Order: sequence, then C-alpha cells, then structure tokens
Amino acid sequence: MASKSKIVMHLSLLVLGIHGTTMRSLAAPPSDENLPPRPKEGGIETKYCEVYSDSKLNNSSANATSTPSPVQREECQPIETDKSNHCFTLWLFDEANNTATVKVKGCFLDTVSCTDRASSCRLHSSKLPLLHCCCEGDMCNANATFPGLAIASQTEYPPEKVPATPLPTPEDDTTAVIAYTLTPLFLLFAVLVGCYLLYRKRKGSSFAELGSGEASLSRPPSAGGGMENESAGLLAQITLCEVRARGRYGAVWRAKLGQKDVAVKVFPLQDKQSWLAEQEIYRLPRMDHPNILHYIGVDKKGDNLQAEYWLITAYHEKGSLCDYLKGHTLSWAQAWRVAASVARGLAHLHEEGGGKPAIAHRDFKSKNVLLKADLTACVADFGLALVFVAGVGCGDAHGQVGTRRYMAPEVLDGAINFTKDAFLRIDMYACALVLWEIASRCEEGGLEPLAPYRLPLEEEVGAHPGLEEMQEAVVQRKLRPQLPAAWREHAGLAVLCDTMEECWDHDAEARLSASCVLERVAGHCAPPDAALAPLLPPAAC
Repeated sequence: MASKSKIVMHLSLLVLGIHGTTMRSLAAPPSDENLPPRPKEGGIETKYCEVYSDSKLNNSSANATSTPSPVQREECQPIETDKSNHCFTLWLFDEANNTATVKVKGCFLDTVSCTDRASSCRLHSSKLPLLHCCCEGDMCNANATFPGLAIASQTEYPPEKVPATPLPTPEDDTTAVIAYTLTPLFLLFAVLVGCYLLYRKRKGSSFAELGSGEASLSRPPSAGGGMENESAGLLAQITLCEVRARGRYGAVWRAKLGQKDVAVKVFPLQDKQSWLAEQEIYRLPRMDHPNILHYIGVDKKGDNLQAEYWLITAYHEKGSLCDYLKGHTLSWAQAWRVAASVARGLAHLHEEGGGKPAIAHRDFKSKNVLLKADLTACVADFGLALVFVAGVGCGDAHGQVGTRRYMAPEVLDGAINFTKDAFLRIDMYACALVLWEIASRCEEGGLEPLAPYRLPLEEEVGAHPGLEEMQEAVVQRKLRPQLPAAWREHAGLAVLCDTMEECWDHDAEARLSASCVLERVAGHCAPPDAALAPLLPPAAC
C-alpha cells in the first residue's frame, strides 16, 4: 500500500510538473514564498487520504459525477518541520463536452495549510486543463465534487478560469530590455531634432548671423511654382540643368531661360532671410554694374517646410575666381584684368551717391568673385551684406561673421567699431588676400609650372582653420601671406605687393580705401596693351 501511494504521488507530481512547464508562459500557480505563513497552532491534522489514479490522462469522456471505485486509503507521511499534510484531488476538465474527470487523489505535503489560502483550488489552463484542489482532515477528498460543476451544468461554456499572473519568459525579458532602452533614446533623438530645427529657424531670422553647414538638394526644384515677383513671366520658362556649386546658403544651378543660360541659386527654408537680403541688395539703385553680378529675378517654390527660394542671376561658365585659380595660371595681363575688375566692383559697392547707399560685403573672398568669359570679375553673394543709410545705425548687425580665413584682425578679436568706415575697412583686409591669390597664380611672378594653388595662410593654419587658430596666427602673431622676392622684381606685381601690405595692415584706420586700390591697380600697374584697360578713371587717393 505504501509503495502504491508513492507511485500515485509521483504520478500526480509528474502530471503537475509536465503541464506546469508547458503552461508557465500562460498561467502558473502562485509560488509558496508569496503565500501567508502557516499558523503555528490550531491547524487540522490530516493522517489519511483517499488515493486514486487514472492512467488515461487524455481520456476526458468520464462522467463528472461518477465516484472512483473502489475507495482506497493512504496513510500520509509524517509531518516535517514547517510543513502540513493535505489531501488533494486532480480534475481534468473537457471543455468540448463540459465534463470533469477525477485523475489523481492522494496525500500532499506543503508549507501552507489549505485553510490559509485564498482559494483551495489552483487552475492550470492549456491544451490539457487541470484543476488541483486540496482539503484538510482525514479522507476529506473521498467525496470531492468538481467545484465548477454547478456552473457548467447551466451553460454550454466551461466555468470562467482566472489564470495567475504569467511568469516572464526570456523573450519577454528581451522585449522589455529593448523597449526600456530604445524608448529613452528615441525621445532624446526627437528632442535633439526639435532643438536643431528650432535653432535653424531662429538662426534664419537673424540678418547677420553666420550660416552653419552646406545645404544640399536631393532633387531639382521645378520652376514656375509660387512665383511672387515682377519677373513671373520669365521665370515660368526656366529649366534647371545641373548643379554647379554648393555653398553655405544653398546650391547654384545652371538653368535655361529660353535659349539663354542663367544661374539659379536655391536657398533652403532656413536661409530665407539670406534670400531676402540678397534681393534687397540687388534692387538698390545703381546696382546694375559690369563688376556686380547681374540680377534677373527671384522665385519661391512650395509652401511651409517644403518651401525653396530661388535667386536668378547671370550665368558665368568659368565659375568662381577660387575654382578657376585651382586649375589655371595667369599671364600678367590676365592677372591685372582680374585684379582691376575686382577692385572696381568693390569700389562701386562701397561708393554712395545717385540714390545708392554704401554697402559692406562682409564675406568678401575669392569664392564670392565670379569670372566672366573675358576674365573680368564681378562680385556676388550678398547674403551678409550691410547697407548704410545716412542717419541710420547698423541695427542688430553681428560683428563676427564671414569666412574665418578672410576675417580681419579686429573681427577675429571681437573689437569692431560699429560704424560704416569700420565695416568697409574689414572688406579691404579681405580684398588684400584676394589680390594675393591672384598674384600667387601669375606666371611672371616666378611661379613654378606645377606649383599647386593655395589659399591665403594655408601653409600657416591649414586648409580648415578654427577660430582660435586664426586668432593666434592673425591677431597675436600678426601673420600675413608671404610676398616672394620675385614679385618685387616685376613692376606690376610690386605695386600689388605694396597695395596688399597697406590693405591688410593690423591698424584698420591705416588701410587703403577701395577707390584708392582701384586707382593704384588700374593706373599705376596697367599692362602696355591699352585694350586691356577699359576701366573707370582712377579716383583721387
């Protein structure tokens, strides 16, 4: 009898263990450690229980009301420390037939008495639904009835089963880790993107603030959309052909206006203010000048975040002075023509009269000087330009703008006087560096045939200097581009050398004006070929 009781107990525990494993992810019984402690005194002592075993666990057709026969009694094991003997009944419920069958009965040893539990039955819901019920007292499971039978008899559905809290599986743990890790990262990314967009929007509202990064276009915008200017009839005929350059404020396209090549500068939404600033400069009186880039019109494409702003100007195949010098050298006649037209364009920009105010470029460099087919130059890119109207101050203009390499010492040092003359002298410092670039590619200045093109101070500060590097080199060490001795031996280049030295003087008030530079270049160092000098008469210096 004892051997048989042990077999029954092992079978019942095996059934519970097998199905408890398969159902752990769906419904697991509450662990003993979460149950209340067993009372020390007053418990019901259980010595004998009915024992029964039905080996056909998958046979659910037995009648729920049938009583297992014959009745056999089992003597329970002695009580261990902090343990309690119970009698148990294991039911198998058939949901299809709405029947319950007794499968196992016997003794059960546990740490908590049945009377101390919230419910004396534990439900296991899976493909093989099992209900494990316990009771206390000798042979208390002899006449056990299925607790859900009354409910089951009144409905075609089995009684409602409330599973215990599912235990976490390794898959659940992995999902939770991923969720807890990615959610904060996603929120942080969204906040950073929002801050960046807000920064770009606020940056665009400042007229003088320096743009950061290059804009890029993944597709060519189509002409004719959203035109809001007087040239709408012409702009509808524009066809974009190819990107020729990318800069801080957008991309420059070669386009067709009828049969004529034009340049279309496309500003992204965040640089709308620069687009507005440029067209305002071009629309000033007397801005239609041979050495100022010719303005045709403006256009707007799209709305809201998809908006693009167009500036249409004359197209020059040779591109910028900087790009041309990278691949070409110049004869003295060509170098003089470029230098003289650069000086003439800057002098006209600084000049006031005839309704035109004085204008400071504030980002003058070889990249913003374009070359025409005959190698005469024209000044372009007025996104940072500052207009000086008599009796009106500089407003909220920011002093430290432009390209670091071309910044004057007072700009790098943050010591600008916000006056018209101070801003014009800043342009003259940059003009001296542009003249040095022109002279450095002149064949008659002792240039080696294979010598590479170099930017001003590139040997001293590298190709991409930071603000602190430029401050140390230009302000503290007072470095300037080198003037080779061979340049002094050439009459024209010698004049350019003297002009450069006076224009990049550390003392801003000692620098030459644009009109004085024009006089020196156009008059004192002109080549003998008279056809190369159709420039304005030099002004008094």
